[in-house]
Parts: sequence; structure tokens; C-alpha cells
Amino acid sequence: MESMVRSFFLGFIKIHILYHASEEPVYGLWIIEELKHHGYEISPGTLYPIFHSLEKDGLLRSFEKVVEGKVRKYYRITPTGNRTLKDARTKVQELLHEIIED
Repeated sequence: MESMVRSFFLGFIKIHILYHASEEPVYGLWIIEELKHHGYEISPGTLYPIFHSLEKDGLLRSFEKVVEGKVRKYYRITPTGNRTLKDARTKVQELLHEIIED
């Protein structure tokens, strides 16, 4: 049961990452803080494999930028990621409509 709930939350987190990456490039610590505002406690050890899998699937693309003398890895959404986010929004809206109606 706990693994199923974790799987659901990981899906929500992926959608959340895609959403923010569609607004502007994101990086790990920023996403961790953003997710914390929504009640998700996620460690870098969980987050970075999610970033890597989204990048491997062609939904995000990474680039590096020097910030205050340190190299920071940013992620931005790809056209495939935008299409996936659009599809996810539709599915989430349909699901919410059903759940709220009942």
C-alpha cells in the first residue's frame, strides 16, 4: 500500500517539475523548496534520479550555468515535455472532475 502511495506522489512530483520547467529553467534546490511548500518532503537522492529519468525520456533538457562561482545544473522542458504536460493536465482535470463530483 505504501509503495502505491509513493508511486502516486512521484507522478505528482514529475508533473509539478514539468509545469515549473515550462515556466522557466529549474534546478534541484529550488524544486525541493517549491515542493516543500506543497507538503512534499523530497531528498536530493530522490529528486535527481527523477530529473535524470525525465531527461532520458526526452521531457527535460539540462544545461549548466555558473552561479556565484559554482556550476549549477538547470533543467528546461522540451517540446515533447510540453506535449506530455498538456496531456497530463487533461488527465488530471478529468480525474479531479470525477473525484469532486462523487
